[in-house]
Amino acid sequence: MVFMPTGRVEHPVMHHRWADITFIHWRYPPEVVQGFLPDGLTVDTFEGSAYVGITPFLMRDVRVPGLPPLPWLSRFPETNVRTYARDARGRGGLWFLSLDAGRLPAVLGARAGYGLPYYWSRMSVSGAGARRSYRCRRLWPGHAGVRCDADVDLGAPVTEAGRSGLADFLVERYRLFTVLAGRLATAEVEHPRWPLHHARTAGLEQGLLRAAGLPDPGHDPIVHASPGVPVRIGMWRPVPAA
Repeated sequence: MVFMPTGRVEHPVMHHRWADITFIHWRYPPEVVQGFLPDGLTVDTFEGSAYVGITPFLMRDVRVPGLPPLPWLSRFPETNVRTYARDARGRGGLWFLSLDAGRLPAVLGARAGYGLPYYWSRMSVSGAGARRSYRCRRLWPGHAGVRCDADVDLGAPVTEAGRSGLADFLVERYRLFTVLAGRLATAEVEHPRWPLHHARTAGLEQGLLRAAGLPDPGHDPIVHASPGVPVRIGMWRPVPAA
């Protein structure tokens, strides 16, 4: 299975840059993850395992087409809990169990307009040398005080020849799923292939998986990191029934 950039978002509704991102993933039994998906989606697996990821990063240059980025509102940290699913047509994409963001207006807008489970959190992203540090403490709504603190050490770049099928399965995703007005919807995501680095967690304390309702994975995560990519988000569209 090869995951390649699509180049198919002709009329984007949002421009972003997802910067200084770390992908932290755990294996889960597919039947566990399936219980978190809405009707119309089936858990996507790699060699028989489902995966759930925590992805802390810095959202930059957020803007709508035709307008420049706005000071303060266009740059903020975000941390997502996500998994992978396929619709009835076999199209793969992201399903979010939670999204924490450091700007309340962004949280309110995404909850109201996109049906995404955003939370307002006190957050930071910092770095020195090969170390990246992410801090997140949830404020609203619900699960106040839930934290995700991660210190990540970046290693050598991952060459294209050395890139595994699992790495592409985990990071190369070009579609989002959500539920709007009770109906499954999808939006295309366009960006270059992620430039990846080998990485490891030097420290990780998180309660986001438990807050989402997931059991403790019981094993060490798989970790990748990237300096980031520019992103174009397409319009939400209903997912046709099977």
